[in-house]
Amino acid sequence: MSLITAGIDIGSTTSKAALWIDDRLGPCSIGPSTTNPRATARECYERVLREAGIEARDVACVLGTGYGRAKVSFADDNISELSAHGKGAKVLLPSARTIIDIGGQDTKVIVMDASGEVLDFGMNDKCAAGTGRFLEFIARTLGIGVKDLARIHASAAYQPASLSNMCSVFIESEVINLVNEEVPLASIVQGMHQSVAIRVAALAKRMGLVEDVVITGGVAKNTGVVDELERKLGVKVKTFPDGADPQMVGAIGAAVIARQKYLKRSSK
Repeated sequence: MSLITAGIDIGSTTSKAALWIDDRLGPCSIGPSTTNPRATARECYERVLREAGIEARDVACVLGTGYGRAKVSFADDNISELSAHGKGAKVLLPSARTIIDIGGQDTKVIVMDASGEVLDFGMNDKCAAGTGRFLEFIARTLGIGVKDLARIHASAAYQPASLSNMCSVFIESEVINLVNEEVPLASIVQGMHQSVAIRVAALAKRMGLVEDVVITGGVAKNTGVVDELERKLGVKVKTFPDGADPQMVGAIGAAVIARQKYLKRSSK
């Protein structure tokens, strides 16, 4: 009989659930976070259970993580995002040593040793600049979808517009001025991505960057931001193999740690 564990990652923007079956990744689920994280967690969990064709009683251990981890009422326990992202990244890419997690409302940088133990970490949770919410805000100002940013970034020669401010409130005025001055949209988007990369790279360098470097979170899907980060960091940013979703890393890590906790408890 398979040993099945689950990780539930309730983030500020999206909520994820993942099953770990024996030593492989099972079904995963992702959806928008809501004002009712308890219900959202339950919905994500029930989706992966249905996909796997199992019942809740078949799952040996469930761990919650993320912004709303304490709201995962059916979990056996909860763990920090740092532990979950570190474990998830290491499982998906064993060579990973630095994880840059760009979430909806904060940015985290985690530096690990070769065995996957966290050596140091840093967070930017005081300002929206350098986060997914910042990109959504400026995309809305430009009247475009956040999913279109990477395509627009790559649609013209690299000539990023200069954006001096990193505050979401003030940069909106700068962006509007650039639009009024008829600066090409691609240049504005490139400049915005450059601004994000400058903020994130500064945090990463303070932590003592160690290769291999990977990015997790929804912003990892924006190739424009990834390209800019590579420029600012001076290193190649790795991607997860087999098309693994960078947004699922926290949930996957929680599911793997749930398995470890269960086996440790069972051996006593």
